[in-house]
Amino acid sequence: MKNQITIIALLALASWSFAQSTKSTVTPPRRAAVISPEVHADHSVTFRFRDPNAKAVMLALEGSKAAPMLKDDSGIWSVTTEPLDPDFYGYMFQADGVALLDPGNSLFKPNLLGTNSMVHVPGPPSLPWEVSDVPHGEVHHHFYKSAIIGDDRDFYVYTPPGYDPQSTQQYPVFYLFHGYSDDASGWTAVGRANFILDNLIAAGKAKPMLLVMPLGYGAPEIVARNGGSLRDPELRNKNYNRFRDALFEEVMPQVEKQYRVQAGRESRAIAGLSMGGAESLFIGLNAVDRFAWIGAFSAGGASSDFETTYPKVDGKLNDQIKLLWIACGTEDGLLTGNRNVCGWLKGKGIQVTEIETPGSHSWRVWRRNLATFAPLLFR
Repeated sequence: MKNQITIIALLALASWSFAQSTKSTVTPPRRAAVISPEVHADHSVTFRFRDPNAKAVMLALEGSKAAPMLKDDSGIWSVTTEPLDPDFYGYMFQADGVALLDPGNSLFKPNLLGTNSMVHVPGPPSLPWEVSDVPHGEVHHHFYKSAIIGDDRDFYVYTPPGYDPQSTQQYPVFYLFHGYSDDASGWTAVGRANFILDNLIAAGKAKPMLLVMPLGYGAPEIVARNGGSLRDPELRNKNYNRFRDALFEEVMPQVEKQYRVQAGRESRAIAGLSMGGAESLFIGLNAVDRFAWIGAFSAGGASSDFETTYPKVDGKLNDQIKLLWIACGTEDGLLTGNRNVCGWLKGKGIQVTEIETPGSHSWRVWRRNLATFAPLLFR
């Protein structure tokens, strides 16, 4: 009897073990992959996001109002846009008010305070930011310890096609600044600056030049999530002054030592977008002994006390500045501020090329600004 009980127990254990083994090897049905974004032939785009438990999901697409998405029986939310102009667009999903990246998309727009997903609506090779069958320059990434700011930082240098460090040929240099919350990669990762220069140079529209893109924070705490703000006058001044010092004393000497560049103010240009536009005006207009070409795209974050910010501005600058080019989108909240700067400069007798184009405070405007501004340089 005892042996029978033992056998029954062993059989039960074996049966349970087999059941567990069988259960663990059964592969659950694989869910279909979510394809997002899907760009259609007419340039409309379908965005999809799986979240069966969400009560509401919105699409926040650059240049458009937030659009509601609809959920199907499998828990996938989707929305299809109207046909979009060929370009690169940042976007996010907002699930029950929470901003989320698109998990099905590896293309993204880096940002220190809010990385976005990004979709490319391709256009013809004639668009300056598209990759075309032309000679391409190189983008070099440099790192250094800043004695002025006290941190480890970086900058990027674009060299044009055919650049040879062993050659005697020298090139003019264009210093190009990113905006608030971007990092030093902004103009290449999002702005497509290297491709824009490739295409302009290949078409004979722009002179071969070096493009230097530094990290634009003289006070890094200004971009910390719990840090200060450009609205804080003391911190803003610290940010701009120390960035200028690092540019003059650290970045520019490194560039002029390592690359074959032309010396002299007439071979240097300076421009930037948003915060970088304010920096380019602050630095450039107070250092015409260094820069003869000055540009600003949607400049923002500067003091409205122009007399204090630009103490060296008077009519004599017209003899030194080759080009002062200030642009802003007509739907940009900074348009009034840019008009005020231009008006003040004109009141001082300064010749300003004032540009207003359709668009808001976005990379879609700034790519076009760069494609228009770069051909004007070093002529």
